[in-house]
Amino acid sequence: MYSIGVDVGGTGIKIGVVDELGNILYRGQCVTDVAGGFEKIISDIHDVIEGIIAQNDIEKNQIKSIGFGIPGYIDRYGKANCVNLNWRKVDFIQKLKETFPGTDIFAENDATVAGLAESRFGSTKEHDTSVMITLGTGVGGAIIINGKPFSGAHGVGSEIGHMMIGDGWYKCNCGNTGCFETYCSATAIIKYAQKLLSEGEESLILDMCKKNISDINAKMVFDAYNQNDEVAKKVIARFKDYLAKGIANIVNTIDPGIIAIGGGVSKSEDIILDGLKEMVRGHLVYKEEEFADIVIATLGNDAGIIGAAILEK
Repeated sequence: MYSIGVDVGGTGIKIGVVDELGNILYRGQCVTDVAGGFEKIISDIHDVIEGIIAQNDIEKNQIKSIGFGIPGYIDRYGKANCVNLNWRKVDFIQKLKETFPGTDIFAENDATVAGLAESRFGSTKEHDTSVMITLGTGVGGAIIINGKPFSGAHGVGSEIGHMMIGDGWYKCNCGNTGCFETYCSATAIIKYAQKLLSEGEESLILDMCKKNISDINAKMVFDAYNQNDEVAKKVIARFKDYLAKGIANIVNTIDPGIIAIGGGVSKSEDIILDGLKEMVRGHLVYKEEEFADIVIATLGNDAGIIGAAILEK
């Protein structure tokens, strides 16, 4: 038996047929037609899935379920809310049941399904209780308890990126100030580098972006850090300080067995992990006790497909 995982992103949708060992056997993709609206996106997903099944001679009765990871949340009534897709209380689960009759349909937040995949087949699989933090354009999170994703009583839990860890100097997309996301995302790294450079500091980053600070990306900052650049060192020091505080909040609250860091920023793993655990320890309530290992996630871009495919009731 197979399951299908659908990783719905803001610009693209990745789809895979997954076996019981977490292997992606067949793949497909399509553009996320946000302008076309909810119905068009579902129709496009349906067409890709039908194409994968037909091209690979898969019998419909071999597909036991279809799972979705979405950039938002599913409430307890099965309705989806995704700001980036302009979905507000769309009847997601019911529409999918109508589109794929007779097939079990499951859905969760995209970071949550990635964390589930890591807990089953990736970096956190030896632990019943784990947390995944995804550091990308924003900061996502997954909390896995006893091997199952935790999303709270109303479906909006595990929003690790929006816990408050400081006063902040710019507003988060959620409208609040001081979110974890505004300190530890790629966006936050870029914005702080731009701030320092706009205040007149000299840096190798200026050469990398050809003196157009609007073209700065996070990789430039990490590359400059590796060349001992002072501005980059300030940016990364701030990033790691708040990353340690955010992780300490998670440890103090949940006490997971392990914490995995994923997302695009995690590619600079040597810089991120260097000294991080001791920085976290300094913010803990019980500083002398053992606490979660901190590792880099291993499944990469496949985590969304795999995690969506293994969702269950």
